[in-house]
Amino acid sequence: MSIKKAQGKDMRKAAIGMMLAASVCFASGGLFMKLIPWNALAINGARNVIACIVIGIYIIVTHHRLKINATVLIGALAMAGVTTGYSIANKLTTAGNTIILQYTAPIWIMVMMYLFFGKKPSRTGVISIVIVLLGILCFFFEGMSTGKWVGDLVALLSGVFYAGVFMLNSFEKGDAVSSVFFGQLLCGVCLSPLVLKETDFSAPVLWSVFLLGAVQVGLAYIFFTTGTKYIDPLTASIINALEPILNPVLVAVFYGEKLGRLSFLGAVIVLCGILYYNINEAMEQKAADSLSA
Repeated sequence: MSIKKAQGKDMRKAAIGMMLAASVCFASGGLFMKLIPWNALAINGARNVIACIVIGIYIIVTHHRLKINATVLIGALAMAGVTTGYSIANKLTTAGNTIILQYTAPIWIMVMMYLFFGKKPSRTGVISIVIVLLGILCFFFEGMSTGKWVGDLVALLSGVFYAGVFMLNSFEKGDAVSSVFFGQLLCGVCLSPLVLKETDFSAPVLWSVFLLGAVQVGLAYIFFTTGTKYIDPLTASIINALEPILNPVLVAVFYGEKLGRLSFLGAVIVLCGILYYNINEAMEQKAADSLSA
């Protein structure tokens, strides 16, 4: 084996490790949210201040040049919508419902591309949309009986914002790091003053807030952006599916909150729909690249 191939293999192994680490870090969010007895907006303000510092250090170390333009700033607003919606939803519904409904972002990307740019989804995309919508209905049917449908709706809205972030970052003038940094800065500046209204500043609470910002957002994003540079989309999409599975498991084990039966069914359906789409799209792209090579 040549040195170049060996180095490439080592980089791929390291990237897979980073993606796994990113999924675990992201998945910790539901548990930390439940452990912090603060208002959802205060939590989001505090965690974004910490995350902003972590990402800021990453920007300085990597010499990444921040961009400021309309695309980046709209992306920042969408990012602020993602984190705020996620925080609110975690307080109004289960952590499992929140992360699964946010995980529907790829479906909303296809919907937005059709509505705003007239790009029709592929056959795989249409099938995925139908599957995911069936899963979403399961969440809302159960939400109607448990009173958690508002939280489910906010979680779904967070997924729509997340789709906007991905879409805007793919534009020529988009920049993922810049949008994330400015979105975190916006939430930190606007929402962190709400922390002053809280009364519980015990060590477990403060540690949870710190880990939520530094690990669940800051480190997770660094691992994710680095890892995706060195592995194919198929591998990345499969590893990324660990987050919505691990998130409710951690909450169930350490907090005692479990998904309802209908929500569990909905989660399985949504995960299958998204994985079906991601895997098929990645395989089709790989086949197209092979033909053009």
